[in-house]
Amino acid sequence: MKILIIGSGGREHAIAWSLNQTSPVPVTLYCAPGNAGIGQIAQLVPISTADQNSLARFVETEGVGLTIIGPEAPLADGLVDHFEKRGLPVIGPSQAAARLEASKVFAKDFMARYAIPTAAYRIAESPSEAVGIIRSGEFGAAESPIVIKADGLAAGKGVVVAGSQAEALQAIEDLMVNGMAGPDAATRVVIEEALKGREASMLIFTDGHSYALMPAARDHKRIGENDTGPNTGGMGSITDSSIIEPSMLARIVREIVEPTLDGARREGFAFRGVLFFGLMLTAEGPQLLEYNVRFGDPETQAILVRLRTDLLSVFEATRNGTLEGITLEWTAGASACVVAANRGYPGKYETGAVIEGVGQAFQDDIHVFHAGTGQLPNGQFVATGGRVLGVTSAAADLPAALRLCYAALNRIHWEGMQYRRDIGRPSVT
Repeated sequence: MKILIIGSGGREHAIAWSLNQTSPVPVTLYCAPGNAGIGQIAQLVPISTADQNSLARFVETEGVGLTIIGPEAPLADGLVDHFEKRGLPVIGPSQAAARLEASKVFAKDFMARYAIPTAAYRIAESPSEAVGIIRSGEFGAAESPIVIKADGLAAGKGVVVAGSQAEALQAIEDLMVNGMAGPDAATRVVIEEALKGREASMLIFTDGHSYALMPAARDHKRIGENDTGPNTGGMGSITDSSIIEPSMLARIVREIVEPTLDGARREGFAFRGVLFFGLMLTAEGPQLLEYNVRFGDPETQAILVRLRTDLLSVFEATRNGTLEGITLEWTAGASACVVAANRGYPGKYETGAVIEGVGQAFQDDIHVFHAGTGQLPNGQFVATGGRVLGVTSAAADLPAALRLCYAALNRIHWEGMQYRRDIGRPSVT
């Protein structure tokens, strides 16, 4: 079977690896546009993720049997709708469903409509309105933390957890006036209370009615150790049974997961694909921070190394409405993914350095997923992106998985390489 994966990061490499590992039938993998690591197991296709017509023509010409969309932008742009109109099998939510991630304003209002627990919030349509809301004291006194979120897609850089009103006002300047998250991402912003608790991520496969939970994960967003510095796309992720205890998980399913799927059906966009719930586990119970309408990155790497069930059959069941008939199996224990990035990330970063030691890092229990790499004619990999590699392992427990990841990272080097050395440590906000 021919399968096309759309995207170019560590998430797409992990999906390709899992399909290659678990499929009971022979698969031929393509990836558009992919990266040098993905190119070791799939044929790279030089088509932009934004070029809907060229992607569809490739699928038609090559006889591709299934397309899997990794990143959020093509989903928000309606690539699934485009494929379905042409009768092409595809995995992912419709453009209407993708609004749960593409618009923070839509998502927060959706949560409110279906009584899904979330932080109190206000929407600002202009910088002056945002300044007025912040200065009103509605979300706390001058030294209280406030969360500012750009409405649109911002590649993980549209959320600012301001420590005070002064920092919040600067965030409004950065987002709405200076376009820090992109020229159109913050024409509107969501201003909300800062919740206290432990962050966690819950991902599900869903066919619009039935759903299957993946292992709970926790991501580390900040660039610096001890959760300092600006937000990134993610500097590491873990899965472990201790992240969400059973009683809290039951509440998440009852109060957040099921109302979300029910609300989507009520509003005419039954959700099919992978749905990600970013959570804050507070003393009062779970609170929903955000939706992602696809696999997270790097959560995907940490999750899929534990999947024992054939991923292709899971994808087909989500598309065909037969997910209820599949039981997902996962390896026991825990997993970790530690991201190695280029110097300067998440700001302006350096590129082009030769990566040493990737071959030496590979072992039976270690997987090196490429996120931003190219390859020289002599076969050497070079660092081309902000996030470059995701070193990932599954083991009997979390300390063992982390030891394997950091031992592998000690074998890898390039000029300007940076990574956090505290992935897996619990953080409380």
